[in-house]
Amino acid sequence: MAVTIVRNARLFTSTDDSEGLVAGCLVFRDGVIEYVGPKGEEMSSLTQTMLASDGEGVSVTEVDVANRVVTPGFIDAHVHMLHFGMSLGKLDVMSCKSLEEIRQKIRTFAASQPTAPRILCKGWIQASTAGQALVSMLDDLDSRPIYVEALDLHSVWCNTAALEELGVDAATKDPPGGTIHRDAQGRPSGLLDEGALFLLVWPFMGKTVTAEQKQTALHQAVAAYTQAGYTGVIDMAMDEDAWDALESYRARNGLPLHVAAHWLIPYSDSDDEIQDGLDKAIEMHGKFHPSTSPSFCVVGIKLIGDGVVDSCTAALSQPYSPAPSDHIVEPVWPADKMSRVIRQANAAGLQCAVHAIGDRTITQTIDAFAGLDRPFSRRHRMEHLELASERDAKRLGDLGITASVQPVHSDPALFKAWPTLLGTHRCRRAFPYRDFLDHGAPLAFGTDAPTAAHLPLPNLYNATTRRSALDPESLDRTNPQFAVSLAAALRAATSGAAYSRHAEGWTGSLRKGASADFVVLDTDWTSEGLRQARVHQTWFQGRKMFETV
Repeated sequence: MAVTIVRNARLFTSTDDSEGLVAGCLVFRDGVIEYVGPKGEEMSSLTQTMLASDGEGVSVTEVDVANRVVTPGFIDAHVHMLHFGMSLGKLDVMSCKSLEEIRQKIRTFAASQPTAPRILCKGWIQASTAGQALVSMLDDLDSRPIYVEALDLHSVWCNTAALEELGVDAATKDPPGGTIHRDAQGRPSGLLDEGALFLLVWPFMGKTVTAEQKQTALHQAVAAYTQAGYTGVIDMAMDEDAWDALESYRARNGLPLHVAAHWLIPYSDSDDEIQDGLDKAIEMHGKFHPSTSPSFCVVGIKLIGDGVVDSCTAALSQPYSPAPSDHIVEPVWPADKMSRVIRQANAAGLQCAVHAIGDRTITQTIDAFAGLDRPFSRRHRMEHLELASERDAKRLGDLGITASVQPVHSDPALFKAWPTLLGTHRCRRAFPYRDFLDHGAPLAFGTDAPTAAHLPLPNLYNATTRRSALDPESLDRTNPQFAVSLAAALRAATSGAAYSRHAEGWTGSLRKGASADFVVLDTDWTSEGLRQARVHQTWFQGRKMFETV
């Protein structure tokens, strides 16, 4: 038996909007918390009782955290772990402000990678190239295939060599829910978005990566997450390739965090293909059920309901500003098919997660959930919710639908194209997190890495200040009326994320009986102080997984 006493801590145990920390100790035995609170007679008595009951074989360890803040371990409520790991080796062009900057960065990177079979880039912000993405902008940089992923991971900009190795030409039809952008002669012009990325590019790329490369990518991803203070993740858009890689990694190395997954059901014009995907998700849910494998499980399905605002693929109730007045972007899933899949998944005991960014898709998705009997019990969820009306914010709370959001996406540095695309009036409803809370919706925070940095502290900074963590000197704020308190933000990143996957009974909070999953922070515990905050230690199931040197 092993007893550990974490002392001289400032403990976050808030269940309301109180920002206060409790000075005291945390005591755990064999990975399970036994006591949280002030050092005193109760703690001393409990410790003595444990020592007496465990006999001579007990060991006691004291950890002095020197008045640092101790919170539950962070849980990323929306991440793509394998994609994140693979992205760490790609050229990041997010800081580039113009086409010429992107071109110069790619040219330099390509020269430094003479043996790479293709040039892989990430972080492209469409506004940096005025929304243009043509093969002619890349073809003279290198003869190898060049892929430039959009920051939001909903489109990719290719050169001619990339299109050729994908087999995409004038005769290639647009895949379901996606677009191969074309020139006046019908030839692919360089941009592939939504279903064209998910159904053409990703499967091809999956075949170019070896099993060992995937294991290396996961090792880097897991290490990065542990160093950032995470003790759990909810992996969205899971498929067989990524799950097999994760399962293999777990068998080889173990995992220093718990993993819950939502199985991706890609949209298809074929009902049989949709049913096959759903049947696979139900099979995996049964095999890796949260009741028998809580720390490594498949909890539900994921549907991609629309695209993103920056590429004008999020489905809105009104046209985008540059578009003709009669051009309305439709949701990827027709309402009847979305409702049918959600009903089947719900009946099979699966949670449903739906990517819904535009107000049109948000309304349609809530309508689908509203048609279920007792939608509360499954804890269905909606991802992103970037442009929700006040009416729909209230309906989320009424139906108990989890608002799974990523505050990093609200960073003012990433918001610059929205006023042009939507108009300032619609922008006033962007990222309305406070509304979700006020109307009683459960709130869970994630990062959507690799579409954004995986770090939880800047995420909390965005949520509580609505200022930019990417450009700290900027005074811009994205709809500050929707900011949430520091306590509410931290709960959304811990207990809220745990609740969203039915795990609040054993993780996500500092309380007796919970797993000893916690993080020790160097911080002054203010919203502004989050920019300088650092992770000192990460503990998972009572084992120290990371400590700063």
